[in-house]
Amino acid sequence: MNRLTSILAAMVLTGCASVGPRTVEMDRFDYSTAIADSWKQQTLLNIVKIRYVDLPVFVDVSSIVAGYSLQTGVSVSGVLSSERAVQGDYASLGGQAIYTDRPTITYLPMTGEKFLRGLITPIDPKNIFFMLQSGYAADFILSLCVESLNGVRNRTASAGSVSEADPDFVRALQLMREVQLAGGVGMRVEEDQAKRSTAVLFFQRDDLSAEMREKTAEVRRLLKLPEGLQKFVLSYSPMRGAEGELAVNSRSLLQILQALASYVEVPDQDLHQGFATPSFEHADEGMRGIGRIRSGLEKPQAAYVSVQYRGKWFWVDDNDWRAKRAITAVVFFFTLADTGAPERLPLVTIPAQ
Repeated sequence: MNRLTSILAAMVLTGCASVGPRTVEMDRFDYSTAIADSWKQQTLLNIVKIRYVDLPVFVDVSSIVAGYSLQTGVSVSGVLSSERAVQGDYASLGGQAIYTDRPTITYLPMTGEKFLRGLITPIDPKNIFFMLQSGYAADFILSLCVESLNGVRNRTASAGSVSEADPDFVRALQLMREVQLAGGVGMRVEEDQAKRSTAVLFFQRDDLSAEMREKTAEVRRLLKLPEGLQKFVLSYSPMRGAEGELAVNSRSLLQILQALASYVEVPDQDLHQGFATPSFEHADEGMRGIGRIRSGLEKPQAAYVSVQYRGKWFWVDDNDWRAKRAITAVVFFFTLADTGAPERLPLVTIPAQ
C-alpha cells in the first residue's frame, strides 16, 4: 500500500501544476514566427497578383488568445479480505489526464476608406529619409520609394509600361550611398514658431575627405540643388522645388508594390496569352538593386518565401539578400503609410472551461 500511496500523491501533484508558464516561451516564438512568415507570403502573393492585374487583398491578425486546460483524475479501489476468505486482498488504481489546446485567432480584413487612402497616398518624404538615417541604403530606399527628386525622374512602372530612370537619377543615388557610408549626409526635424515640424536634409563638411566633398557637390549638381547651401527642406512635389528645398515626389504603397511587381519573372506563356502585363524583363542593371522574384512549376527547396498562384510557384531565393530586403521593407512601408484600421478592439468570446 505504500507504493500505491506514492503513485497517488505523484498524480495529484502533477494535476496541481500549472501548464501556463511552460507555454510562454514556446508560444511567443512560434506565433511570432508564424505571423512573420504569413506577412512575407501575403506580401509576395499580392506583388505577384498585381503583375497579373489581380486584386490585392490584405488580412491582418488582430489578436491571439491561447487557451490551455489540463484535467487529471485518479480512482483507487480495493478489497481487504478476512483470513478465511477464498479471495485474497487486491487493489486497483486508475487515472486519466485530458489536455486541451484551444487557440482563438482573430483576423481583420484590411479594407475601408482609411486603408484605401493609406494605400494610394504618397508616403511622407521625411519618413523615407528617416529610414536612410536608420541605416537603410540610400540607393535602395530612394529607388523604391520616390518617383523623382527635384524633377529628376526615377524608373517608373505603371499600366503595363516602364519608363527608364534618368541617368542623373541613377548616378545621384550611387553617390548618395557613398556619401551616406562616409557620414556626409544627415537629417533632423526642426520646429518653427507655429510649432510645425519640418524635416531638413543637410550635407556635412566636417571631417570629410576632399573626395567626399566633391561627391556631395556632384549630388547637388545632378539634383539641381544650389552649391552654396548645406541644408534643404524636404517637401512633397513632382516638380523642382524652391532654392532651399529638395522636392520629393514620393510613391504610395500601391506604387511601391507595382514597382516590385515589374520585377516578377513571369513565364513566357502567361505573357503571350495576356494573363500578365508586359514589363521590365530580367535586366541586370535593375535587378542588382531589387533582386529577383522567380517562378517555376515546382516548389523551391531553399526559398526565403514562396507562394503558389495560378498553378505556378513564385519565390525569393534565400541567398538573394536584395530581394529579401525589398520584401521586408514593404512590411515597414505598411506602417509608414498608415493603412491600419481604426483602433477598435475585436470582440472575442472565450468559452469557460
